[in-house]
Parts: sequence; structure tokens; C-alpha cells
Amino acid sequence: MENYTLVLTEHLNHNGKLFGGQLLKWVDEFAWIAAISDYRHSILVTRAMEKIEFKKTVVPGSVLRFSIRRSHTGTTSVTYAVEVYAREPDHDGEELIFSNLVTFCAVDAEGKKTPLPAPEGKPAVC
Repeated sequence: MENYTLVLTEHLNHNGKLFGGQLLKWVDEFAWIAAISDYRHSILVTRAMEKIEFKKTVVPGSVLRFSIRRSHTGTTSVTYAVEVYAREPDHDGEELIFSNLVTFCAVDAEGKKTPLPAPEGKPAVC
């Protein structure tokens, strides 16, 4: 799955660059959208993100591309690999600026872990 977003003024920190917390919000949100697309009838909550390391600053007006793929499926959890690429204004190419693994856990209405069903129309094991 791929998603795109535009870096606007409201996404910037005090130095005029993309705020790291905003990027993490998008990573979590877009990974969750991929997960809920695979497990439509599940309640999924974020369990973990791998090591967080920002590789490059991002300037306003950049277009970010989020590439998300399922990388591991367990009994109650599923992990997605997220890569984020930036294309700066007036530049042709894009550059990898961030990558991470985001793990979601399936829970029931009381918040207790529950087994994941087979993903919608996709093989259960990656």
C-alpha cells in the first residue's frame, strides 16, 4: 500500500523543518490503515515501533511517499514495514528519509489480546 502527503507549514517545528512527531503520527496512521485493510473485522492497537531514527530533515513543500507492506504475522499481532521517501520542491528524485517496523496487536472489546483472523483475501503467513 502507498500513501502520499504534503508537508505544510503546520507540520513544521521551530526550525522550519518537519516535526518528527508529525512523521511518527503519519507512519502509525498509514500503517494502521494498511493493517485494518487486511484485518477489517479486528480491533487493532499499536503495540510497538522499532528503533526510531530520522535520516534526513524534510523541508516544507516536500511530498512524502509512504510505502507499507506486511512483513510478519503472528498469532495475535502483525508487523508492517514502513519506508518514507521525500521529494523536495523543484527536485526530480526522492530520497529515503525514514524506515520502521510497526506492530499491531488484535484485542477484544475489553482490550485483551485475541487471535488474528486470516487477512482479507491474502495469505495468512508472510
